[in-house]
Amino acid sequence: MLTFVGLGLYDEDSITVAGRERLREADRVFAETYTSRLVGADLDAVADAHGVEVEVRDRAGVERDPEPILAAATDGDVVFCTPGDPLIATTHTDLRLRAAERGIETSVVHGVTAESAVASLTGLQNYRFGRAVTLPFPYAHGGSGVPDSVRDGIRANRERGLHTLVFLDIKAAGSSPAGPDSDQFMTADQAAALLADDWDADALAVAVARAGSPDPTVRADRLSALAATMFGPPLHALVIPGELHAVEADALRVFAEAPDDAVTRRER
Repeated sequence: MLTFVGLGLYDEDSITVAGRERLREADRVFAETYTSRLVGADLDAVADAHGVEVEVRDRAGVERDPEPILAAATDGDVVFCTPGDPLIATTHTDLRLRAAERGIETSVVHGVTAESAVASLTGLQNYRFGRAVTLPFPYAHGGSGVPDSVRDGIRANRERGLHTLVFLDIKAAGSSPAGPDSDQFMTADQAAALLADDWDADALAVAVARAGSPDPTVRADRLSALAATMFGPPLHALVIPGELHAVEADALRVFAEAPDDAVTRRER
């Protein structure tokens, strides 16, 4: 049996009760953190809190060499866990398909996702989001500024009146200029600065920091203003709104301190 468990967004307490029980019942627990992070706790804290041993797999150990996970799930009860939800933004469908091909039963215990948390915190209606995009560090895509694919994704959504969730780049220790022992997280102000320079400095955007934590920050303003604002510790995300329903506009004014003139430009 192979169960995919989402750990939620922030710390060792973000997991659901059902997910916690599956962790505690498993013969072995595997995890990866290369797609996202629990910034309020590390995996040692997760293991201690739930009384389990967690075996960490890197990207190659999940995508190219999943045999240890699959072999364990052939004869025992195995949990594979990730921050967020394991089969949404942090997609591991390939691993589930490999298990199915070998006749291994699979199940999913979902966790809170960035998509649902961002919609809830901002007041932007979830069904009015279009395709999400990921904004990489300039050095990571071999160019400068914002990749065409990101600009094109935002424009396509806005032409349809839809909001765009912009995921911000994460580079694991050893794969970034920060050095072999430090992760690197793109911040909302860095993302806003890139988009202000390469796209539209006057566009309305919403920065969301530490979704799922006890002290999230939500701030709406023009990209140029967000670029000059510090949002504290990670993880951060950015939203570029499309057309705003009146309730969405009010939510941004009340919960995200959006300037009235910036919001009015995007209302229907």
